[in-house]
Order: sequence, then structure tokens, then C-alpha cells
Amino acid sequence: MSGHSKWHNIQARKKKSDAERGKFFTKIGRELAVAVREGGADPNTNSRLKDAIAKAKQNNMPGDNISRAIKKASGDLSSVNYENVDYEGYGVSGVAVIVECLTDNKNRTVGDVRHSFDKYGGSLGASGCVSYLFKRKGIIIIEKKSDDGNEKSNDNKMNSDNVLDSDFVFMCALEAGADDITEDEISFEIVTSSEKLKSVAESLENQGLAIASQEIELIPDIYVEITDDKKQKTFEKMIEVLEDLDDVQQIYHNAKL
Repeated sequence: MSGHSKWHNIQARKKKSDAERGKFFTKIGRELAVAVREGGADPNTNSRLKDAIAKAKQNNMPGDNISRAIKKASGDLSSVNYENVDYEGYGVSGVAVIVECLTDNKNRTVGDVRHSFDKYGGSLGASGCVSYLFKRKGIIIIEKKSDDGNEKSNDNKMNSDNVLDSDFVFMCALEAGADDITEDEISFEIVTSSEKLKSVAESLENQGLAIASQEIELIPDIYVEITDDKKQKTFEKMIEVLEDLDDVQQIYHNAKL
């Protein structure tokens, strides 16, 4: 579990997330509603809505669900009262944690978040207490082997094992203006400035690369290693409990586990 890249977490928890799909779709629905409230229902003129729709599709939210969420928000804007609220604090071993929320009741949300920190040896801090340890970056994930993307569009870009050629992906990413690129056994992670995320993603897609996810994320400047197994499990449980809160949209931390 890294502090910024959630791809492996998503893969590892797929069975669990499938079982809780309804809760996840509720969270995505909130993002869609807030985007409509702020910029209207047309994704061609509302970049936040366009990004929220892309995120919903990347996470297999049915098109009918997306359309209903947009129509509901468009038809009754007065009922959309969600606010963006961020909470900062520390987990065990001094790990920095940022919790991004969308809420219609800040008193309820701060109480739930504070309780989760307190229960697992953490402490909720003041705004700004840990955010200076993170930088906002664009993160693009490309799967090395995809059933419906790279394999079909990039037959000439695959190696003998029918996996995307690393040299090709590295070249495309650097030419597109990416800051960094890393790989593991299942995917490539491409890092950009937050301002260049969309242009880099479009360039990669123009090269026939299927993007599994693209998001603006908070990247830690430094990582804290939790060496005690018991403390590590305590921290992981705190993150799990926070993720289960309806109001929590995203969590970032600088733990190196």
C-alpha cells in the first residue's frame, strides 16, 4: 500500500469492492452531482464533469447510472448541497494522512473522521498540518495486458509475451511530456504535472495506449516506514475504516508499507 498509487490496492481488493459496488457508485454519484452544480450538465464545457464521468466509466459504473445521476442533479440543483472538505492528521508512527470528503453535514463528517483516527492510534490535526508534505501530480495507469484496449489497438507494440513493450511506452510518455514513469509486473505508472495530465493522457491515447485510470493525486515528498507489524496492521485498519465512510472520497498518506 503506497501513499499515492492505489492501482494495486484496487486489484487486491477487487472482490471486496465488487461486493460494495453500490456504496462506491454512491460516492461517484456525489462527484457527478457536485460537478453539475458547479459547471452545468454538459461535459464538453464542464471539465470537472468530464473527469467525473471518465472516473465512473473506468470503475465500471453503468452508463444508465451516470445519466441518471447527471439528470437528477440537473433537475434539482437546490438539493445538491455537498461541500468539499479536507481533513489532515497523523496515523501511528507519525504517518501523514489527508482525507478528502464530499459532505452535506460537516459536523457529522468531522466526527466520523476524528473517531476513526482516535480509535486506531492517530490524531486529527489542523488544516495545513501535513499538506505541505505532498505535491499535486497527475497519475496515469496503463495496464501491460488488457482484454479490450492495448492488445487490440497495439498489436505491433506488443512483445513476444503479448505484453506492451516497455520501450515503446516509455518513449510515448516522455515525448508526451511526462515527468516520470515506472513499471511493475502488471502496469505502467506515468507521473505528470497536474496541469499536463489531460494533454499527456490524450497523447498516449493517440498512440493507441488504453488508459486504465487517470487522476490528480497528492504525492508525498518523503515516506515514513512502519517497521512494527502490529502498528502496520493498525494503520491499514484505520485506512480501511476511513474508506468505508460514505463521505470520504479519497485518502492519501506517506506510509511506506
